[in-house]
Amino acid sequence: HYQRLLEYVVPDHVHVLVGGRIVLSGDRKLALELEETGYDRFVKAQQAQP
Repeated sequence: HYQRLLEYVVPDHVHVLVGGRIVLSGDRKLALELEETGYDRFVKAQQAQP
C-alpha cells in the first residue's frame, strides 16, 4: 500500500493479488520491491491471459 506504513508495521507475509488470485507471495522485501517497481508486470501478465 504505502511505504510509510512499512515504517511502523513490519509484515511477515506479503501477497500480490490480481483478479482475486494470489500471484506472488513473499516477505517485507517483496513489499519494498513493489514500492520501487510497481504492479505493472502483474497487470500486464493478467491482461495477456485469455
